[in-house]
Amino acid sequence: MEFGFNEEQEMLRKAAGDFLARECPMSYVRRMMADELGYSAEVWRKMAALGWMGLIFPQEVGGAGLDLVDLAVVLEEMGRAVLPGPFFSTVLLGGGALLDGGSAAQRQKYLEPIAAGELKATLAVLEPSGRWGADGVEATAVADSGGYRLSGVKLFVPDAHVADLVIVAARTSPGCAAEGISLFALELPKQGVAITPLKTLDATRRLCELKLEQVRVGPEAIVGDAGDGWRILRRVTDRAKVALCAEMCGGAERVLEMSVEYAKVRVQFDRPIGSFQAIQHKCANLLLLVESAKSATYYGAWAVANGVPEAPLAAAMAKSYTSDACRTVAGEAIQIHGGIGFTWEHDLHIYFKRAKASELTFGDAAYNRERVAELIDP
Repeated sequence: MEFGFNEEQEMLRKAAGDFLARECPMSYVRRMMADELGYSAEVWRKMAALGWMGLIFPQEVGGAGLDLVDLAVVLEEMGRAVLPGPFFSTVLLGGGALLDGGSAAQRQKYLEPIAAGELKATLAVLEPSGRWGADGVEATAVADSGGYRLSGVKLFVPDAHVADLVIVAARTSPGCAAEGISLFALELPKQGVAITPLKTLDATRRLCELKLEQVRVGPEAIVGDAGDGWRILRRVTDRAKVALCAEMCGGAERVLEMSVEYAKVRVQFDRPIGSFQAIQHKCANLLLLVESAKSATYYGAWAVANGVPEAPLAAAMAKSYTSDACRTVAGEAIQIHGGIGFTWEHDLHIYFKRAKASELTFGDAAYNRERVAELIDP
């Protein structure tokens, strides 16, 4: 494993930072938070022109053929900017499932337009039980005339309201075992599919309810083999966990910078509060959390990108540490800022809400620590 970034990765970081500083200031973020769709088609096209949607996709489908470490560099900058929109759901979730389990025909049909920015995708796994394990998947896929009929309710589906394609996890055999889960590529709009946007804590990342009522799909809609969906989902989730950690690290680093800047100019008792030892210690502790989270995240990215045996363990460790660390950084930053930090006029509350929502996505720290224990002592 390399413990530094190469020249190309540093160039990618700078290009991403410059683009987001220009196209995604906080005024844009606030505007998209109030927008019905939650993203700008113009900014989406510009991101596609930079090749971001296809960074980790193979060159034969129009991608750049890079790995997760390269994408993590870009995602860290996106986290700093709190970029709204369906990038994560399209590339890491819907696109990730097709990358890991899609047939050659499915990859050509869907990944090529995703890489070109012409198609938006997402992944529907969670249900009303809220369980992240295989036993939480209760939606059914009943064989019917060579195809399947999908029924069930999916919750917290990212960006489903703007998606052209959703990969749905459903059971092709009864029970609660992982072996009975299959994935289906469902093109939208579709008869029998009802999508309802949900009111959530983080308005920069939209979540929806997806209701399926006897939705008919052909056999070509299966992603991978029937009953093999959970194995694919494990790989998708490991990659998405690390990618989300990269976003969280970028946001936490920006929050720390904002806190240090504020501590230098906020005066109490005729002195900047940054001169007080209590504030200095707090900032030093936050720096330790940020740097440790970045170390865990990039190790996880390297492990997942290279398919090493401990990749699932590295992804769970990164998510468990980063979930706690970045939420703590955002919360302590509010304490440094005082009451102004959580007002609507200040940007800090936007970072706090993103950190809190990301903490729970793909399981919180406790869930992932349990996953670590399972992997260490199977």
